This record gives sequence, C-alpha cells and structure tokens, in this order.
Amino acid sequence: MPKEEKQQLFKEALGNYPTGVTIVTAVAEDGTPVGLTVNSFASVSLDPLLILWSVDHRVSSKDAFINGETFAVHILAADQVELCKTFATPNVDRFSKCSWNMSEHNVPVIDGAFAVLQCKLHQAVEAGDHTIIIGEVVDIDIEKRDPMLYHRRNFGSIPAQFYTNIDEKK
Repeated sequence: MPKEEKQQLFKEALGNYPTGVTIVTAVAEDGTPVGLTVNSFASVSLDPLLILWSVDHRVSSKDAFINGETFAVHILAADQVELCKTFATPNVDRFSKCSWNMSEHNVPVIDGAFAVLQCKLHQAVEAGDHTIIIGEVVDIDIEKRDPMLYHRRNFGSIPAQFYTNIDEKK
C-alpha cells in the first residue's frame, strides 16, 4: 500500500476515535504567552502524576514547549468550541480572544476550562514528525462543567443519551 494511502487510512481511523480536546499554553523565551489546540493528550502515571501530549515540529511555538520549564493543559468545556478553533488557527492573537491570567507557576491559564493541569516539563521525546511532551502535574483545578468531545472533525458535549444507556445497563 502506498505511503499516502496508509496516511489517509490512519487519519480516518484516528478521526473516528472520540477524544477530549485541550489547549496547551506556555510562555515563549521572550515572555510572550503561546498556546495551541491539542487532542493528543493522555495520562501516563499516578506516581508521579504524569501526562503526555505531542507537538508537531512545524508549529512555530514548539520551542516554548520543548525547551520551557512549565506549561498548562486546559481540558476544554463543551461550550468552548470557538476558543478551541481560535487556538487551532494560525497567525491569530489567540490570547486577545479569551480571558486568562498568569499563574503562580508562570503559565497562562485560560478561564472557563473543565480542568487545568499545570505541569513542569518531565521529558521531551522525539517521535517522527512530532515531539512527545511528558509533564509532571504540579497543580490541578477542576470546574464542574461538561467536557468537550471531538469526533469526526466535530466538537460538542457528550450526548445525554450516553449516560442514559449506562443507567439502563445497571
């Protein structure tokens, strides 16, 4: 099978895998806040508390994440679709489009997320055309909101029927 065909099948397969959506933020070397939309997010370890996500080598802000000491992962709430799209759009002043503040860990924290995990860089691992960023969680904030779901290039909340089906199985 040709490489391009395999890549297309890979995208189709993973595009049908429902995930949550995050925005990861950090501070560039010059002090500028940077951030991007990420759905390659997963837990790694409970002891110590570790998470991972990956950054494309083509992303202009990748050095802030690979070489920086801290970053924040915002697990988005269902009603933050426009914010998600803003942080996925290149050449936009992303932080002018949202309410945020600098945390005590020196990372930009965006208001309104379902959860925010502030992390210190644990390890960066080169992997193909991405770098896997592993962070040790140093602070966690959770708001009681519905998280965002991403499936087949669509964003939204988890359907109420999902929970109804679980209740019917009990």
